[in-house]
Amino acid sequence: MKISKDIIKQCLISKQREVDEAVIVNRPVDFEENGNYVIVGVRHTGKSYLLYQRVRQLQAAGIGWDEILFVDFEDERLAEFQAEDFNSLLEAHLELYGKKPVVFLDEVQNIPHWDKFVRRLADAKYRVYVTGSNAKMLSKEVATTLGGRFFIYDAYPYSFKEYLAAQHVELQEHWEYDTIQRSEVKRHLNEYFYFGGLPEILSFKNKRAMLSSLYQKIYLGDICARHNIKNDRVMNILIKKMAESVKQPLSFNRLRNVVVATGSPISVPTAIDYAGHAADSWLILPMENEIGKLMAKESQKKYYFIDNGLLNLFLTNAETSLLENMVAVELCRRHGKENVFFRNADKEIDFIVPDEKLAIQVSYSIKDKTTRNREVPPLAKYAKNHPDWNCLLITFDEEGAEEGIPAVPVWKWLLS
Repeated sequence: MKISKDIIKQCLISKQREVDEAVIVNRPVDFEENGNYVIVGVRHTGKSYLLYQRVRQLQAAGIGWDEILFVDFEDERLAEFQAEDFNSLLEAHLELYGKKPVVFLDEVQNIPHWDKFVRRLADAKYRVYVTGSNAKMLSKEVATTLGGRFFIYDAYPYSFKEYLAAQHVELQEHWEYDTIQRSEVKRHLNEYFYFGGLPEILSFKNKRAMLSSLYQKIYLGDICARHNIKNDRVMNILIKKMAESVKQPLSFNRLRNVVVATGSPISVPTAIDYAGHAADSWLILPMENEIGKLMAKESQKKYYFIDNGLLNLFLTNAETSLLENMVAVELCRRHGKENVFFRNADKEIDFIVPDEKLAIQVSYSIKDKTTRNREVPPLAKYAKNHPDWNCLLITFDEEGAEEGIPAVPVWKWLLS
């Protein structure tokens, strides 16, 4: 039974009020004026609010609700919505306003053949913005389905700048020399460091419980249910091993052996598939060795977590791992995850961004001589051989220079 256009109109109008009243932290997204977008990312990363932000931008440019159609498919009134109802959306808006709209489809993934509808809209020269859960909308599948008609935008959790904005912290000029503001930044950094930057985390007192619930949804829903994994215990063990090894390259053989040691025999191809599923869900960010041969690049990767809060669920004495993970996510956010590598030759450099001529070593503290002798010389050697590169040592809260390499506290680097 088709959904009545009166119901659709009620949903459109109530969503307009919700978007107008929403409190938005503006994020640095540069939408192409005539582009169509599919926004993907881990659950609760603020994809819907990116649509709200885009609506506000259009409104600032003089486009009103008479030229904007915004549908939230998590509205219970649309629970029975089917593919044949898509055209009713356009008809309902036309009856209300008589104008061709910019179309926003939020959480559309559960509607059969949604992709055919948005392709038809794009072919008809509509501008279209789509979000959906990664349980049913993977970046690679969207790219295959929608071809060159849509930009795929990767949504990350809040950067530290965005996190401070959400906490209503306004940094004044030369704030880093102001004792009060610097202390405020460090206080918020401590929470961001351990609990991450997912937008919803700010509204929870029991942040760990919220993160634990989210992880269950990701690994049971977006990974195990989607890929029909019967033994979810094996998947959980594999993810835990990735968390424990977040700073080190990890081979598929090693992953397989860890699972086998727990009494659950799996093959190397299964370990490869499971690692791929974790990455597809946006829980994990795989990173390749910049100078490895093709086989090594594919079989020996580092695995970082999309959010420090999710990683911290698995760790004790987590500080060194959390610091490196935080830097990894920020580099992927700034430069694109496909452009960030580690370098493992005779000595490892934690991060290399070739397009930016940027090399970074991460060390929680360099006060200890053994740590300093392990971390600094490889980067100093690299800097000597690459004089036009920007080489940095990122610490938690220490500043200075080591063998000509600037050491920068992570809070200052995140806000640079």
